[in-house]
Amino acid sequence: MRDSLRGRVALVAGATRGAGRAIAVELGSAGATVYLTGRSTCGNPSEVGRPETIEGTAERVRAAGGHGIPVRVDHLEPEEVRALVQRIDDEQGRLDVLVNDVWGSDHLFEFHRPLWEQSLDNGLRMLRLGIDTHAVTSHSALPLLSRTPGGLVVEITDGTSEYNAAYRSSAGFFFDLVKTAVQRMALAQAEELRPLGGTAVAVTPGWLRSEAMLDHFGVTEENWTDATAPHFCISESPVYVGRAVAALACDPEVGRWSGTTLSSGHLARVYGFTDADGSQPDAWRYIPEVEQAGEPADPTGYR
Repeated sequence: MRDSLRGRVALVAGATRGAGRAIAVELGSAGATVYLTGRSTCGNPSEVGRPETIEGTAERVRAAGGHGIPVRVDHLEPEEVRALVQRIDDEQGRLDVLVNDVWGSDHLFEFHRPLWEQSLDNGLRMLRLGIDTHAVTSHSALPLLSRTPGGLVVEITDGTSEYNAAYRSSAGFFFDLVKTAVQRMALAQAEELRPLGGTAVAVTPGWLRSEAMLDHFGVTEENWTDATAPHFCISESPVYVGRAVAALACDPEVGRWSGTTLSSGHLARVYGFTDADGSQPDAWRYIPEVEQAGEPADPTGYR
């Protein structure tokens, strides 16, 4: 896909770490000019308290041969987002790809607890970070994106439509609400962009080996197979979802997916890309068929 996006402009909202960072790198590697945003900058971390920064992401984009432009933005602040979009318009005159990946809530959600036992303040903050940020960003960015036919909006979620059709009780009320709402946002934007020649989809990674997840298990990307959780064997690096989004952005017929939720594993089979290790993990088939079925952990046939 190298140079397939030459002359195209992308905004990855929430590009500090994890999926957003990898998506920015892969879009840049394919030739796009990538504006990458977040709240964590050198010497000024966000409430998440992790070491990754948007400047670090920009360095990775440049190392991959792309052009990354870091901009500190709080996507809950409409004025900051409007200023960002105006800057993109002034500097580039166009926006071709918008990736809504703002999340920043890993420290807020509580597993295996009913709504009434969770922190209401944390839950409402999660809704603000995971839903409001996406709405604020699209509200400002879509007029610029829709100016040129062929624009693409990618809403990053967690879980396929089939998997999220059932309530995800282990993750809890607020997490479930955020991730299903994002899918609905993709559907709504698809309908509104279609008459203007635009496309909107939701994309989900599988079990993502983010920086925080690797730290949680006390492993690195080099020795992740040593993690104690048995079903971590189906996990995927952020590179995988990065390549999924880049493949969509490079596809001249991407409109066929508009309004749907797509997984990195499914898109890998369609477009032929692999994870960084050359495999094609399919977590959303593995989880119900192996993990939830009580079968022994074994990724054979699933990666």
